[in-house]
Amino acid sequence: MQSDVTGERGPCRIFLAGGSEVVHREQSKAPMAGWGQVFHFFFGPEVEIVNCARAGASARTFSERGRLEWILENIRPSDYLLASFGTNDSKPEKWLRMEAYGDFPHHLRKFVDGARERNAHPVLVSPHERDTHDVHGNLPRSITEYAMAMRDLSVEASVPYINLYDQSLAWWQELGPEGVRPFFVHLEPNEHPNYPEGFHDPGHLVPAGAIACARYVAYSLVAQKIIPPHWAVNLDRAEFPPEWVVWLDDETHAALTEARTVGQN
Repeated sequence: MQSDVTGERGPCRIFLAGGSEVVHREQSKAPMAGWGQVFHFFFGPEVEIVNCARAGASARTFSERGRLEWILENIRPSDYLLASFGTNDSKPEKWLRMEAYGDFPHHLRKFVDGARERNAHPVLVSPHERDTHDVHGNLPRSITEYAMAMRDLSVEASVPYINLYDQSLAWWQELGPEGVRPFFVHLEPNEHPNYPEGFHDPGHLVPAGAIACARYVAYSLVAQKIIPPHWAVNLDRAEFPPEWVVWLDDETHAALTEARTVGQN
């Protein structure tokens, strides 16, 4: 179940913080889909998903632009905060870039400490690897240090860690260059109305990839006994109806983006 936030006590809520790997995409970006967009497929009525992820966000910019503060103002005791960063943090742009073993864990620690100070449960989730296959079919590792730094912080801070990075790397290597294409945005001209000239983006998922990643995160929450097992559903379901994957209309997406922040957007 996906939800907006109310002040009433209801089902336990799982807040999602992250970048474009997690975000709920708008209609104009379809068929791109973040795993947070389909995360609710794997939970029963005991859980509501509050997806606060923002495309292009790093751990630092998510905090600096008031998005973490908004979560911490709304999170309740016994809620969960899943934080997944590393891809944008590794980029060379000065406003995003953080060193994996420098300021990256410092900013991640804000999510952990902020949740705990409110008696909520922080969980660190490493990002998935991109479709970085080279012309020889090899899969170079693009953000390994950031996944390692997140793992090390989880040990230092005694916080649960879901290693989506290593899991996705194993998947992509097993599938190979052609097998992994259906998980990412690889569109030929006129294949989709949003991209009439075609579009190839090896960094962003389509529904098949988003569902695979969301399923693994939900499965790990149960397997690591982070949540009660009866909260999870559909973990073994092979197929989901295409109409279950919903993109926000652009106005709603923009309104949520603006609303779920404190101060600067």
